[in-house]
Amino acid sequence: MSKRPLSVTVIGWLFVLAGVIGLAYHASDFGARRPFQYDLVLVSFVRLLAILFGVFLLRGSNWARWGLILWLAYHVILSGFHSVFEFVMHSVLLALIAYFLFRPAVSAYFRGGQER
Repeated sequence: MSKRPLSVTVIGWLFVLAGVIGLAYHASDFGARRPFQYDLVLVSFVRLLAILFGVFLLRGSNWARWGLILWLAYHVILSGFHSVFEFVMHSVLLALIAYFLFRPAVSAYFRGGQER
């Protein structure tokens, strides 16, 4: 299977967009007047990972599919320390994306993309 499934395209671009928007949102937090903030570096790194996984998902890399699942699982764990609503929403998002990324037709696409 050489044609990329629509679900992979949508999810890949969704994560690229989420990463770019997140970086832009936090860009104003970097400033010369504030001391170095390690949590801001971590947040920016997580946003960069979203972009990286999204781009390589679009390129057909199987490791990016697993990376996105781990990225979302990390957010499920983090949201467990916030509100029940956040936890439920991240859990539902993880389940939906895992479903769409691990269907048989999509798995066949990634098996064909092992060397991309």
